[in-house]
Amino acid sequence: MSHIALYEPEIPPNTGNIIRLCANTGSTLHLIEPLGFSLEEKKLRRAGLDYREFADIRVHACLNAMLDALPGRRLLALSSKVSRRHTEMVFETEDILLFGPESRGLPAELLATLPDEHKLRIPMMPESRSLNLSNAVAVVLYEALRQQGFAGMR
Repeated sequence: MSHIALYEPEIPPNTGNIIRLCANTGSTLHLIEPLGFSLEEKKLRRAGLDYREFADIRVHACLNAMLDALPGRRLLALSSKVSRRHTEMVFETEDILLFGPESRGLPAELLATLPDEHKLRIPMMPESRSLNLSNAVAVVLYEALRQQGFAGMR
């Protein structure tokens, strides 16, 4: 099972789309506070459609609380500020894929705590700043699932 972690997400429709993605892939969604919205927000519910009841969603007070709840798992951070492509990673089933807030990405201090081989980026045009968060999660998650032979999926 894959783990998607959103660090301080800000935009409800992005999180709603990711809830739907997690429900359809059997992935667990971890939301790291503070959140920029309420989980009851209408835009979040609309984007997630009726998939919320099928998604495993966990809210954590901080990154360390999430890591304490998931001992022994590898944390992989996605950032446009690093050079290693996500396709260069050999993903493991219990990896945690960590994505930053839409307006600023993961903090440099957080990225500095991780080994370089655990920091990944999605290739894009040189003048581009970033992809939409829900699109980025889908791109990386499906690469991880592809490498694992889409286990349990049809």
